[in-house]
Amino acid sequence: MRLAAGLTAASCLLLAACGGSGGDATTNAEPGGGKTLEELWRAPGDDVGIVAGTSSHEPGNVRVSFLVLDSEVRPVMLPEARVWVADALDAKPFLETTAKLERIGVPGGAEADATHIYVAHVRLPRPGKYWLLAEPDGGKEKVQALGNVVVVNDDPEPDVGDPAPASETPTLASTGGDLSKLTTRTPPDETLLRDSVAGSLRAKAPFVVTFSTPKFCTSRTCGPVVDVVEETAKRFEDTDVRFIHVEVYEDNDPAKGYNRWVREWGLQTEPWTFAVGRDGKIVDRFEGAVSVHELEDTVREKLQSGT
Repeated sequence: MRLAAGLTAASCLLLAACGGSGGDATTNAEPGGGKTLEELWRAPGDDVGIVAGTSSHEPGNVRVSFLVLDSEVRPVMLPEARVWVADALDAKPFLETTAKLERIGVPGGAEADATHIYVAHVRLPRPGKYWLLAEPDGGKEKVQALGNVVVVNDDPEPDVGDPAPASETPTLASTGGDLSKLTTRTPPDETLLRDSVAGSLRAKAPFVVTFSTPKFCTSRTCGPVVDVVEETAKRFEDTDVRFIHVEVYEDNDPAKGYNRWVREWGLQTEPWTFAVGRDGKIVDRFEGAVSVHELEDTVREKLQSGT
């Protein structure tokens, strides 16, 4: 995944041409007020392409994250965005919902190309390529961002309900306290290096595991993921929920490719963060950037509850 701020209005490569945007708000029960997705996109205002934050989606309740950059390549930071989804560009939307702006780091933590990202949850019941249009709400200038969400029957990464692979991930104990083998974060995230995935499964302890590399990530949005997991861990210090960080490259060297733990989990990109219940099954997953708010809600609602 790459969330790069170096995009311009050329983001419109998603379509043959760029027009204006900014559909009027509607109280009609029909999503989009009866207009096609293209008609909504071409109303007056800036037309841009969505900068996708997720790429792996299976049928069901799909978490989609994205940036919206205006025509001058400035991130749009309005609290909410209206989202429409259609089967085709010339089709009427079958779904309308709201995306929330989420902070994807912590104050004083690692820097990223963007400090916030939009997150929407959309019900996509079958495989296919969908068109998604997002319009941030409340700005002086209308901006609408268009992109695709591709849903496949079975992506390679473990999904909700799957058993977590019992990977003997490295820990402070297994490496004799050699932090250089465990993390590329500065300063080291020692609180996330105490437990292994396999050990947590044997102990029937609920846990959160993030596969990410602060130093060598392909996008700087992955650096803050470790900060987010560490901050969330602080909020659950008095519980038995464990928090684990696993680097993604062999010997922390990108030239050597992904390490065996990443391969055991079938991960094709990074970062990925998973929440695993006491029964060893995955209860939630986050591709790419995730906020403290999202992760804290998952831990409170899906791990502490014992589900």
